[in-house]
Amino acid sequence: MTNWLPDLAAGTGPLYQRLADTIESDIDKGVIGAGAKLPPQRDLAYDIGATVGTVGRAYQLLRERGLVSGEVGRGTYVLGHRADGVKPDAPDVGVEGTRHVDAPKGKLRFDSTAAPDTDQGTIVADVLSRVAQDHPHEISSYTRDFPQRWYEAGARWLSRNSFRPAADAIVPTLGTHAAVIAAIAALTTPGDYVAFEHLTYSQISRSAGLIGRRTALVASDQEGIDPDDFERVCAQKHPKMMFLMPAVQNPTLTILPAERRQAIARIAREYNVVLIEDDLYGGLTDEATPLLAEYAPERTIVAGGLSKSVAAGVRGGWLSCPPAYRHRIRVAHKMMTGGMPFLLAEVNARLVLSGQASDIRKRSIAEIGARIAIVRQTLAGFDFKSNDRVPFVWLTLPDPWLSGTFKNACLEHGVLIDDEDEFKAGRSEQVFHGVRFGVSQPRQRGDVAEGVAVIRRLLEEGRAGYDSFS
Repeated sequence: MTNWLPDLAAGTGPLYQRLADTIESDIDKGVIGAGAKLPPQRDLAYDIGATVGTVGRAYQLLRERGLVSGEVGRGTYVLGHRADGVKPDAPDVGVEGTRHVDAPKGKLRFDSTAAPDTDQGTIVADVLSRVAQDHPHEISSYTRDFPQRWYEAGARWLSRNSFRPAADAIVPTLGTHAAVIAAIAALTTPGDYVAFEHLTYSQISRSAGLIGRRTALVASDQEGIDPDDFERVCAQKHPKMMFLMPAVQNPTLTILPAERRQAIARIAREYNVVLIEDDLYGGLTDEATPLLAEYAPERTIVAGGLSKSVAAGVRGGWLSCPPAYRHRIRVAHKMMTGGMPFLLAEVNARLVLSGQASDIRKRSIAEIGARIAIVRQTLAGFDFKSNDRVPFVWLTLPDPWLSGTFKNACLEHGVLIDDEDEFKAGRSEQVFHGVRFGVSQPRQRGDVAEGVAVIRRLLEEGRAGYDSFS
């Protein structure tokens, strides 16, 4: 390239970072095409009045972002990712993940973590009937105005430990998933990076990919997200947001320690990253660690709902956000979902404000505890993680089982579970040799015992007991 020079007037941060960002932007715009050779480091350094080391660091950053390749003696060349439409870190498990689009009939459903059936249908039916009688006109029309009680219900449901959101920070949503996607759509633009752990509730990353956002993966260990790796990702890829589950992470059940939450908040503030804290399972636990929102209230969005503890079918969800974000997220939620239905929003608000949602949650926790006790007794001696109040188990497979193979073996024996690929937010080289199975969807505890017995038998027999060629 002979006539190109980067415009470094805009942007913040170190010069090498601004240079890398400018080159990346010009690649995205097509100013620098695939296969183009970037200027030699010494020439570019002279042209922009910088050191060769500064240019070298910028080129290295571009290599780490997967944008260029370099060979000694040949120079640095732009790769073809942007030209041929292939995005770095794109999910490789397909939009739908590894689950069946339609669940096979006659199988025990251990692939869901919705609230167990504790006869909440009777309560919901009564509330539905009263709402229909009290608000016939609102049900027959589109929802134009949100009554104050919808916000108050969200503020009450999301309150946990010392976190107490104000009603004017709440956005009612069609479930927690819709809440998170609305926040991503409102506060990022196509091409922006959103950071995720390697294993997480990956349907968020897939949905974000459908609206043009890119995935940046952050490493974790046995204590949860690694703050050092989060800082590395922030420096290299500049994500606009990060999605995380500090309380009872899905699928690993890890609880992020307070000191790591403080570190994540500090790094997010330094790099201007908005944090989305999914507290859906946190509401089931008595876990006392302060929410991430308490460490970084000005940039943390808390999402939660009723699906895991009350009833998934009522699509009850809310998020709490800094006031500056609220209107944009409300608009984005309407654009993404078609709008909030009055019937569901009113039912959910009444369930929460009447105290019935809390009563159902207590019954759900008790039922989950009884089912987890069955798992612990049946799988004694094997390596797994569980929580008395959370409706799923993370099972580490013994050698020589592979995650996908074990999932298929369970399917052939009548049990639907999830392999680790279902939870990979993007293309990851990490292998965990784990599977997740839920215990809340089988109708009876006896069904739970039957399904877990199948899992134990397969673990004991090993792959010799499973023929994949039938």
